[in-house]
Amino acid sequence: MSADFSSVLIDGPWKHELVPANGARFHVAVAGPEDAPGPLVVLLHSFPQFWWTWRHQIESLAAAGHRVAAMDLRGVGASDKPPSGYDVATRTRDVAGVVRSLGASRAVVVGHGLGGMVAWAMASLQPSVTDGVVALSAPHPARLHRTARSGLTPAALKHVAFLQLPVLPERAFANRSLTTQLIVEGSYERRSSSELATYETAMAVPFAAHNSIEAVRWLMRSTPRLDGRRFLSVVRRPISVPAMQVHGAHDVFLRPEGAELDAAALTRDLRFEMLDDAGHFLHEERPDEVDALLLDFLARWR
Repeated sequence: MSADFSSVLIDGPWKHELVPANGARFHVAVAGPEDAPGPLVVLLHSFPQFWWTWRHQIESLAAAGHRVAAMDLRGVGASDKPPSGYDVATRTRDVAGVVRSLGASRAVVVGHGLGGMVAWAMASLQPSVTDGVVALSAPHPARLHRTARSGLTPAALKHVAFLQLPVLPERAFANRSLTTQLIVEGSYERRSSSELATYETAMAVPFAAHNSIEAVRWLMRSTPRLDGRRFLSVVRRPISVPAMQVHGAHDVFLRPEGAELDAAALTRDLRFEMLDDAGHFLHEERPDEVDALLLDFLARWR
């Protein structure tokens, strides 16, 4: 059963806005003072989630005086769902356009999982709007070929291989089974039934599941193509802005050991943190610890 996109406009201490960027319209949940000192903080979700995954961080960062915007990426949630543009480079242009549409000139971009890959890429592809990067459960994508072989666990590789198939993954999301499976498997602690139901509803919005899968398909299928090689060439450039990478010690999708190596080689100002008792979805499993790390990182702009 499908769901209307309005089902993802969940009430809370934030305001929902639809803003134009890069030829499309994007939904953002915005909170915090408009005249906040320092850059805008943009939060990018992973797969198979949407902006609501940042509900704890939106409230905490806004309460601390930061202007925050949690964004539904292209094709997901209440954002537009065009038939193309699910490569990382296009998504960085989406984010840069959203930053400008919200009246900001610079942003600290925080991403989780696939959203973390977009956050890393912002430093290389959109340097004019990127003040800093925070990547949760997201190794640097500079060596995507190597990372795809050694950074992903067997559990992750199994899911990635399934998502390359035509039609079947979309059907698995349509019956609302795969969303729950991925989130439960990736979490170190038990997730509530209400949380899982919220994510299932979001993935039931027409075209959201297909578009989310297309982003995963691009990562794998582009590696031998010109667009994939061009992307890797660009993100291998050194990063000059401050960055922080946070990983869960019990991440079943990404190997914790050596998770920081690529970022350490390319980032001049890198902070790496490993959280005990946290899995892949660490910002939901350990929100207080992640909030504290984010606030400490953002303090340099206050």
